[in-house]
Amino acid sequence: MLTLVVGGAASGKSEWAENLVLALSGQRVYVATMEPYDGECLVRIDKHRRQRAGKGFLTLERFRDLERLEVPDGANVLLECMSNLLANELYSPQGGGKAAVLRGVERLCACSAHLTIVTNEVFSGGKDYGGDTLRYLRELGEVNRTLAAWADRVVEVVCGCPNVLKGRLL
Repeated sequence: MLTLVVGGAASGKSEWAENLVLALSGQRVYVATMEPYDGECLVRIDKHRRQRAGKGFLTLERFRDLERLEVPDGANVLLECMSNLLANELYSPQGGGKAAVLRGVERLCACSAHLTIVTNEVFSGGKDYGGDTLRYLRELGEVNRTLAAWADRVVEVVCGCPNVLKGRLL
């Protein structure tokens, strides 16, 4: 089963997705995709580590090349987050772009009992963007649309409240 959780910055989407995975029985794997480029990234990574401490997640850090990530068969996987993974694949010299991201998700779907993916809603900022920012937004939009089509359930989280766009909540 694939669940896509989308929301804006600080919407509560990560906490909601984590609680969804915690409600599932079986092994839990947290795939962390934020590459620690600077102090701000390190602070966010530390915050997420503290939030899931003692909750029974096996944490795997994977910044690119999701397709070759080894996760235990039948695990419940939480991928946090697609926005970071795509940026890493687009802008790293070792990155494989959008195609690598989607191949990686397909592989995780095949070996997971349940895959939950967190992604950002970044399209309602009310600003016109150009260059690499516009390219990134378009690529993320395409990835999100593809994942939503593949997903059994799509949930938008706003102010911590889930709004089911596809499928059922439980």
